[in-house]
Amino acid sequence: MALPPILLGVLLYTAETLSMKTLDHVTVREGGSVTIPCLYDSQYKLNSKFWCRGFTWTFCQITARANDTGKWTITDYPAHNIFTMKLNNATSSDSGSYWCAVEIHAKPDDRKHLYLTVQQAPDVSVMNSSVFGHEGDNVSVQCFYTSGYQDKLKQWCRYKDKSCYTEKRTDTSQNSSVQISDDGRSSFTVLMTGLRLSDSGWYFCSVGDLQVPVQLTVQKDNNTYKNACKSFISVILWKSI
Repeated sequence: MALPPILLGVLLYTAETLSMKTLDHVTVREGGSVTIPCLYDSQYKLNSKFWCRGFTWTFCQITARANDTGKWTITDYPAHNIFTMKLNNATSSDSGSYWCAVEIHAKPDDRKHLYLTVQQAPDVSVMNSSVFGHEGDNVSVQCFYTSGYQDKLKQWCRYKDKSCYTEKRTDTSQNSSVQISDDGRSSFTVLMTGLRLSDSGWYFCSVGDLQVPVQLTVQKDNNTYKNACKSFISVILWKSI
């Protein structure tokens, strides 16, 4: 039986295998900047990456390509199967629908839709979008929300698999622990203890249906350097006696 053209188009669309991952609804402060990560399948390391604006994929307009710089800056990290889109000096006119996308020849491009909201006072925000910690140490992230989101679900999620942690203590697969404490008024704090190098990566604060990305970088334990300094100082003191 022949299918109507519209129904056939829907079936073909839903049959596509899309592997791109990104957030659903990101908020950013007007005049500020935000970096949004887009995770793609390893088979697309060498493919061209781009950022497209529009509610529907068919009619979206390309705003930036990989290694472009300016208001929209795309940086590709093939070793990690991820590219980031950074928006500088955000304005209210930047609010809208966008797509992370990988250009694929001979078949539909891989892509993922997200919505960006630019506000003078964002409904969800973070103190720092980049945090650093040393192996074995602790790190904390403070996530803010407005009064309209006081009763919404608060979560801290890992980007690559969207594994989320709520207001309880739990062990991650990397054996570090995550604890979330909500003050019930305007912010919740995420505490990650016993950091491991494998904890490095992208995370996001989630309140209701809104998210804000945060990059965590875990550096090697600096005890080796400290011990070397202590040994050097000991030798100097011994020789001076």
